Amino acid sequence: MGRLLAARGALVIDTDEVAREVLAPGTPGERAVLELFGPSVAHEDGSLDRRALASRVFASASDRLALEAITHPLIRKEVNARLAALEAGAGAANPREDAGAAASGPTGHAGARRRPAMVVIEIPLLDRSRRREYDLDTVVLVEAPNDIALQRATRRGIPKDEAIARMAAQPTTAERRAAADRVITNAGSLQELEAQIDHVLWPWLLQKVTACDDPAT
Repeated sequence: MGRLLAARGALVIDTDEVAREVLAPGTPGERAVLELFGPSVAHEDGSLDRRALASRVFASASDRLALEAITHPLIRKEVNARLAALEAGAGAANPREDAGAAASGPTGHAGARRRPAMVVIEIPLLDRSRRREYDLDTVVLVEAPNDIALQRATRRGIPKDEAIARMAAQPTTAERRAAADRVITNAGSLQELEAQIDHVLWPWLLQKVTACDDPAT
């Protein structure tokens, strides 16, 4: 979804990507995780084995919470830094290659010293508490039926048992919907999803942005 919104003019911060960065080799995040979980989540060269870590934390709620206690503050700090860079006009918030296109939104052009019209923060596991945590103006939930989500996960190479465990660890559908202002169902093809974005979601988001920018509203 983030890539599709970026192509339409939004600037996107992908928290999954940020999470990978804060646990990159040699980072304080990686060292903290390895210190907490030990060699069972390390490669032979001592670097973090992300697959082993995922298998462990999605099998244990206490381990998952312990990991989140390390990663969530690091992710929030980096997201806030990227948002601050936007506010300062640095244009450094989006690590995607299409950041230039995203920055040339309705409120300005690439390099202009003002915040882009729309900043999207992609957050995979969002509920009401996370919405408050990130102080989000608007939340769009993109969901798919469990059977389709499972098929997509296994096609990405995630073992079925692990995919089921990951889904079980997520906020419930009711919890996710309670945090959302709009729900988009992604149960079909990419073309069907793009049609929903173009005809429903994107015009609605632009209205929200216009309302936020209008001092009379």
